Amino acid sequence: MSSPKVFIADSISPRGIDELTREGGLEAKVQTGLSETQLAEAIPDFAALIIRSQTKVTAKILNAAKKLRVVGRAGVGVDNVDVETATRRGVVVLNAPGANTISTAEHAFSLLLSLARNIARADATLKGGTWDRKNLEGVELYNKTLGIIGMGRIGSELSRRAIAFGMRVLAFDPYLSVSRARSLQVELVEELDELLAAADFISLHTPLTAETRHLLNAERLAKTKRGVRIINCARGGLIDEQALADAISSGHVAGAALDVFETEPLPADSPLRKIPKLVLTPHLGASTAEAQESVGIEIAQSIRAALLEGTIRNAVNMPTLDAKTLALIGPHLRFGEKLGRFLSQLAPRRVDSLNINYSGKVNEVDTTAITRAVLKGFLQSAGGSEVNEVNAPAFAESLGLKITETRLSAPGDYSDMLELSASAEGKDISVGGAFFGITPRIVSINARPVEARPHGVILVLENTDRPGMVGRIGTLLGQHGVNIATMSLSRNQAGGTALTVLNLDSAPEERLLNKIRESDDIRSAQLIELP
Repeated sequence: MSSPKVFIADSISPRGIDELTREGGLEAKVQTGLSETQLAEAIPDFAALIIRSQTKVTAKILNAAKKLRVVGRAGVGVDNVDVETATRRGVVVLNAPGANTISTAEHAFSLLLSLARNIARADATLKGGTWDRKNLEGVELYNKTLGIIGMGRIGSELSRRAIAFGMRVLAFDPYLSVSRARSLQVELVEELDELLAAADFISLHTPLTAETRHLLNAERLAKTKRGVRIINCARGGLIDEQALADAISSGHVAGAALDVFETEPLPADSPLRKIPKLVLTPHLGASTAEAQESVGIEIAQSIRAALLEGTIRNAVNMPTLDAKTLALIGPHLRFGEKLGRFLSQLAPRRVDSLNINYSGKVNEVDTTAITRAVLKGFLQSAGGSEVNEVNAPAFAESLGLKITETRLSAPGDYSDMLELSASAEGKDISVGGAFFGITPRIVSINARPVEARPHGVILVLENTDRPGMVGRIGTLLGQHGVNIATMSLSRNQAGGTALTVLNLDSAPEERLLNKIRESDDIRSAQLIELP
């Protein structure tokens, strides 16, 4: 019987290839630089595909890969993989989390030093025949303030290096706990504007999501301290590149160093290429011998485990489970992720602890995978698409989020129940879910009984319990073309505070939500959106 075949479309370390083929386990073919059409034509007979950041694994390629079982990304992000199509076709997507943390942190710090002392410009002018010390005067890092936006693994490593150089470090991360910030010896700021106004240097380390796209735009760049220097080794798209070019040209921003870009390779006509106070590197964050060897070996080991042993690890689109266990707990995984997403939108951003309580028959199975699914849903707003069942616990730890599990044998009115409780800003926020037969339902919010469908648009209101409230809200929504699909009501006492949960057919506009919130009878109005 022939060995499963692995197609390597981007270069990985020789030791990674050796790991794949050792003991005749797998057959490897290396062919890099292929177009989408060429790769689609080459892939049909291969069981696994290994890529880095250059190759895009599109629906066309996945649909052509009739025998494909695994896609391995030799790195962290999977932006260049159509994960949805891969999942639909039953293809496991693996990555190599954490292997390039030190490499990227060191590159960011190297760019910071280069900006401070004009290293790149000095090298270029001297090689060009000019001895120009006067125009290349730099600044010291000592006693300067570094603002880090995003305090995950890489941001944390960068902060340690900056502190060693005598820098003051400000951190903005809505999901980082106060205790974690204290242990890292950084000052946690509540608002991004506070960091922008105080920082001499700013380094970005967040995922690219709808919320973080153009995080530094023209408006926010105008709020920075004059003479600020900016570093981005995270994701292209976090900075509005034209706005940055304009801010440097005007003299407001003293310089910037970029390793990632909205379009890669960087177009020849990019305005960034013409600005001397910019240091540009071609996505070198993970380009060290150590990091490349590490990711190559790590992804090779994961590919071997998947193809030869049937063991899944470091998966982006599925938990580490055997088929029998997955069949038993699959519904709980999907429901747990939805409850996690629900709670993350209901609770404040900065949560200190999250408790997951299992009640009833669900305690008869290993709930580890369910907990990871809950964490994936809960942390997705903080970490974007890079958060998965594999890396969610480590991501929670990097934020200082304490995770606990509790168990009750008797779930009360349900055969089994899952309840999530987040502690934030001195109060607890919770959501509970149970199955009605095979149908999942949200059955409690903040310990009050409700019944709501866990998908689509959900409006959660806390309002004064008085006659006519339901009619007023319904009329207001109707006037703006928003239809109520289902409604659930709960109250603590007559005339007290009522909880109203509405499943809506469409999301109300922000101005409508603001109008609802303006009512003296409305204590809170939160919009939850679930897939």
